[in-house]
Amino acid sequence: MSDPLDGHLMRVHHLCKYFPVYGKGIVKRQIDVVKAVDDVSFDLKSGTTLGIVGESGSGKTTCARSILRAIAPTSGEVLFRAKRGVVDLATLSPRELKPLRTEMQMIFQDPFSSLNPRMTVGDIVAEPLLIHGMGNNRERRTKVGEILEKVGMKAIHMQRYPHAFSGGQRQRIGIARALVLNPSLIVADEAVSALDVSVQAQVINLLEDLQEEFNLTYIFVAHDLSVVRHICDEVAVMYQGKIVEYGLVEDIFARPQHPYTVGLLSAIPSPDPDVVMKPILKGEVGDYERFAGTG
Repeated sequence: MSDPLDGHLMRVHHLCKYFPVYGKGIVKRQIDVVKAVDDVSFDLKSGTTLGIVGESGSGKTTCARSILRAIAPTSGEVLFRAKRGVVDLATLSPRELKPLRTEMQMIFQDPFSSLNPRMTVGDIVAEPLLIHGMGNNRERRTKVGEILEKVGMKAIHMQRYPHAFSGGQRQRIGIARALVLNPSLIVADEAVSALDVSVQAQVINLLEDLQEEFNLTYIFVAHDLSVVRHICDEVAVMYQGKIVEYGLVEDIFARPQHPYTVGLLSAIPSPDPDVVMKPILKGEVGDYERFAGTG
């Protein structure tokens, strides 16, 4: 029997997410549609990292959330190699999705707002285990302590609350929460953008170490191409809901083909203080004239 994924962990095929726009008045009529994600397709190999890049409004976060079914896609396929076999995440009901949540998790952008300030670190990390009915209290506590150690925290931190930690430490707690269910796929949505540069490097190195140890597959959503270059194997460049360029990270950075990619690369800061920055992109996301003169 043929493998619909050809050995890949995930295959996204013609994924779309449209949001209706309604007019004013007592009777709300749909007058337009916003194509946040428009016909996106890519393959994801197990144990690799795919970067989805683009500026704010390009559709990258909506794409990631649609893949994980945090929001329901309008159309398309999201084929995922689950433990029970290949499933189409786009067509599953919430009840059917629940057992699959153990195999795919998300790391959120803001490590403070994504953590419940009224829960201890131990309760936050143990919550996914409790929801899925895994282990008793003692077993969950042991598991949480082990995972906290893996992300650079200590078991004694379980009794503290999120406000007692720095931004980098809070993000490590978020990573521990995502990792505690032993998923195969983790979506990191701007996971380091809210952190200081020095802390970003620590968290990125941690993610790479965890990927090697647990054979994790990442979808890394970001707008910082210098970070993407360091951690990703492949890159999908999104503009106006579409993937305008896709390929190996070294090829994208060495030989960008689309003018939008060229513009994004021109905005990467140089460590040389004598280099004068000359960003190419101007105007808003939907303005195609911003590509004028970019080749």
